[in-house]
Amino acid sequence: MASVFDAVDETGKVVTGAAVIGASVPRIDGPLKTTGSAQYAADFHFEGLAHAVPVQSTIASGSIKRIDVSVAEKMPGVLLVLHHGNIDKLYRVVPNDFSATSSEARSPFEDEKIYYWGQYVAVVVAETLEQATEAAQAVKVEYATGPQSLNPSLSDYAGKRKSGSKRGDVDGAFASAPFKVDQNYITPVETHNPIEMHATVATWDGENVTLYETSQGVVNHRLAIAQILGVPRENVQVITRFLGSGFGGKLFPWPHSAMAAVAARQLKRPVKLSLSRRMMFSNVGHRPRCEQQIKIGATAEGKLVALRQDYLNHTSFIDEIDEGCGEATPYLYSVPNLEITSALVQRNIGTPSPMRGPGAVPGLFAMESAMDELAIALKMDPVELRLRNEPVKDEGTGQQFSSRHLKECLETGKQKFGWDKRTPAVGSMRRDGKILGWGMAAASWGAYRFGASATVELCANGRVCVRSATQDIGTGTYTIFAQVMQEKLGVPFDRIDVFMGDSSLPEGAMSGGSWATASSLPSISAAATNAKKTLLQLAASTAGSPHENVEPAKLELTSGWVHAADKPYHTGIPFEEVVKLARLSGITGEGKTIPTFEDPKAKDLSLHSYGCQFVEVEWEPEIARLRVSRVVSVIDGGRIINRKAATNQIMGAVVMGVGMGLLEQTVYDQRNGQPINGSMADYLVATCADSPSIDVTFLDHPDLAMNEYGARGVGEIGLAGVAPAITAAVYHATGVRVRELPVRIEDLLKSDIREA
Repeated sequence: MASVFDAVDETGKVVTGAAVIGASVPRIDGPLKTTGSAQYAADFHFEGLAHAVPVQSTIASGSIKRIDVSVAEKMPGVLLVLHHGNIDKLYRVVPNDFSATSSEARSPFEDEKIYYWGQYVAVVVAETLEQATEAAQAVKVEYATGPQSLNPSLSDYAGKRKSGSKRGDVDGAFASAPFKVDQNYITPVETHNPIEMHATVATWDGENVTLYETSQGVVNHRLAIAQILGVPRENVQVITRFLGSGFGGKLFPWPHSAMAAVAARQLKRPVKLSLSRRMMFSNVGHRPRCEQQIKIGATAEGKLVALRQDYLNHTSFIDEIDEGCGEATPYLYSVPNLEITSALVQRNIGTPSPMRGPGAVPGLFAMESAMDELAIALKMDPVELRLRNEPVKDEGTGQQFSSRHLKECLETGKQKFGWDKRTPAVGSMRRDGKILGWGMAAASWGAYRFGASATVELCANGRVCVRSATQDIGTGTYTIFAQVMQEKLGVPFDRIDVFMGDSSLPEGAMSGGSWATASSLPSISAAATNAKKTLLQLAASTAGSPHENVEPAKLELTSGWVHAADKPYHTGIPFEEVVKLARLSGITGEGKTIPTFEDPKAKDLSLHSYGCQFVEVEWEPEIARLRVSRVVSVIDGGRIINRKAATNQIMGAVVMGVGMGLLEQTVYDQRNGQPINGSMADYLVATCADSPSIDVTFLDHPDLAMNEYGARGVGEIGLAGVAPAITAAVYHATGVRVRELPVRIEDLLKSDIREA
């Protein structure tokens, strides 16, 4: 029987070597996390560490008339109070420099204007956290209030709209279509709530600053902070050993990072700034509210003839953030006439940020909900409707798909879910005294490969070291790196050391958009291959080597041993002995990843992942209780590198989708913009009790346009489609069509289905 530390295949058989790719591999960092040894940003402690606590605005719009810090400065333990009047000069990042992006364009305390409730107006630094917290409460701020825009509804927008993807005559085709859907769909503000809250520990050594960060992109963080502080990038180091999830909210640095760095520079001692859960709701991003109008026209046979998507999302008065709800619309289905328009509506709320599946997830809620309504109007099975509109190519760009298996996803999901047993009439399915509802939706997400670098070192102590400045945000990147090393070099996991989460390493990929794995694999594979090539050349040319004067092409590296290719590996010599004979400390290979947009083989292809979600809900009208009881998720995500980690990703995304569909919504006080439910006691997320039975299937079709393994990312695709599948199931059970998330009890009480 396999132990919990072994890599196993789908049958449970222990595997090594090449078979480790695609196996279920326990995380090599698991022991560190389960024993509490893994250090997250706020865990770093240094001698003389001071603590910083921000002071937040209590208005949504206006300016600071006067700030009085005199009382706070005299309180015990207070070392420094920074604000607009005394902070070091800070800068903005270069606009549209995608290698150095910050979450807010405005630098900390840039001026005395207030744009949203909770905006930082000062920061107090003291010897202890308690002293800093008390002193922050003693800072007095007098405001001049200004006009504020807090209306959650965006329907009052009357400005210009930007036209996105467009083809054919959508309005004419829609007008003449025999079957139509014309509806509005709304997704609310959702707030990232990772277990680990944002934190920065800043230390200076002369002109050099090190930031221990909660970052999904240490390389970008380094470059952005260097620009904000006005120091050479060589003087900045960013370290993120472990991340307690980010969901997109930790992709780019927020103002608190620079605030901690400035405080540490002025005090010449380490400073820690940790956000409270309350601050997480106002200062570090959220998914913006999106309001979408979908118009679909179809023939009686279910062929789409027209599709229009007009969406609005709110943004802040500081930044223009387009959610991108039309991301998947141009290519998901075949339709000759299509147009997407969008516009941004400014509100006195903090800047939105990417949140798991930005754009596509709220966009697909609208698109797939409308498809379900169209299927009902046509009296057609919703799976069949989607199958009838499968495109041959990406009709938005004219490109061929690199790899697309959506039809297989739908057919597999239909079979695994038992969809053929579904009766279409509302409220017609019962089990154990409960009304069942079955719904489904398709899913898609863009596939990306960005530039990355890595080194692999074969060390004289018999260990393999792989280094790249990417980061593991809880998705298993450490383990995937180790899997590739075992596959390429044959060295067991307990002799592999993975170094990442440090911007001083070779520049790696950002962990967002499901691109870290696909972007990292080519660089670490090439680095391992190059290190192996050098090793075999040394084995053939080093005096005293048993393979001296043998052609390198006739040598092989297996299980860490250099041996003749036509003989068993144990007849050879351990690779570390070759390194020692050559009087070297190690042999290093380097590797790089070419971005897809620079790759002649990939840049002219449409690169996406696909999937589908089948959902069952249970409705008990007597007590108005609704529960998602079962989900079948089928994913076309290319080749899966670590089946266990990938399955965990999809299962977590599905649970997050339950939260999106039934629970999550951030509500702002219309008087001052304060998040009303800005705590985990009031903001509802799905818990274990809300989690359904989840069946995950990967089709495992390699997409070789992405990398040699054919791997794409799976972080986002698991969330796409879950919410519309839930609302489709809710309609099937109750007859109530919910077009504004989350589903509320008030919605369900409108149901005429009263008896189970």
